[in-house]
Amino acid sequence: MKELIEIFYTGLSNRDAEAMLSCYHDDVIFEDPAFGKLKGDRAKAMWRMLCKNGKDLKIEFSEIESTINTGKAHWEAWYKFSKTGRLVHNKINAQFEFKDGKIIKHIDHFNLHRWASQAIGWKGKLLGGTGFFKKKLIKQTNKMLDKFMTLPSL
Repeated sequence: MKELIEIFYTGLSNRDAEAMLSCYHDDVIFEDPAFGKLKGDRAKAMWRMLCKNGKDLKIEFSEIESTINTGKAHWEAWYKFSKTGRLVHNKINAQFEFKDGKIIKHIDHFNLHRWASQAIGWKGKLLGGTGFFKKKLIKQTNKMLDKFMTLPSL
């Protein structure tokens, strides 16, 4: 299953959403602090959106470990946050569960307060660690995802 994780992150590195999504089970559940919990087509659409919009995205991945049922990896992303133009270096630890040779569950853990401080600046530093901020961010990212999913390119 280590190879599956490598294919996934190589796809992300190349902004090739379809390569990434070939690793996902149809019933995948994805979760992270920015989007909350996404299932199936919504999880897949999120990666399509991030690959399409992430023109300056650079990633590195390492520390991949797996068993037949679970896996984990560390990955780091560098990009310019589109709303502010600020540079972000996000450090993420991912956990995976596998079913039928595919990723059925993918959880990304990262420090949302640190991310918000970089992406938004002083307001992010002030509010980025609060539940209020997290709820508002998830609402905004899911609204963007809803809009993306209505585009004819999907």
